[in-house]
Amino acid sequence: MRAVLEKQIMILPGMCDSTARLGIPDAFSLCMDLATEHAEELGCGLNALMPQGKFWLTVKTKLRFYRRPRMTETVTASTWPEKPGAMRCLRDYLVRSDDEILVAGKTQWAIVNTVSGCLESIAGVYPEGLSLSSEQALPDPFARVDGPFTGEPFASYTVRSTDIDLGGHMNNAAYVRALAGLFPSGEWNGMHIRDMDVLFRSPCYEGNVLNFYRQQTTDGLAVQASLPDGREILLALIRSGKE
Repeated sequence: MRAVLEKQIMILPGMCDSTARLGIPDAFSLCMDLATEHAEELGCGLNALMPQGKFWLTVKTKLRFYRRPRMTETVTASTWPEKPGAMRCLRDYLVRSDDEILVAGKTQWAIVNTVSGCLESIAGVYPEGLSLSSEQALPDPFARVDGPFTGEPFASYTVRSTDIDLGGHMNNAAYVRALAGLFPSGEWNGMHIRDMDVLFRSPCYEGNVLNFYRQQTTDGLAVQASLPDGREILLALIRSGKE
């Protein structure tokens, strides 16, 4: 039983964008995959929770990109959970090349009851005797993004069947892929994204139409996704910075 999952990964073409580097959405997917694998190893993954009518829910994710690894570059990816609170817990991520940190991040998680939709206590979710690390990959707080936004949406997105996970709603990494696809590649790559926070507000489902709004703030580019009735689904903050 490993408190830290660490593995070697080659950055394959399917994980890369038009710059031949690890794509921003793919980095979010990588973190989700690492968390899933480690949770299964610790006995608190989907195979353990689903029979109990429970499901891991992503609340917030924050990633910082120091240097996005190149296509075919082999990197070391690691993840570990922090000591959980009563209803929320944090998990950390690092992608590095030898001693060089390439990507650092963290996710705030909760456990939701699949029948009632209510959050459940996280007490006892990790096995007894697990030595939880006090290390933080990214100590910075999650960004605060204030909505609602004004004006007309700059784009809309219809949730597709390929966006849906086994929980029946849009997968957390699918939101980032959808968001990235709303920008022309030149504009997206020209942002030179250094930090990206994604704050999940409400679930959405296949066939839902998401309206996306954007506004430039002193902290960076803020994005809001909401349903036509105004219900807020997602908030994001994108900060730029040269690698």
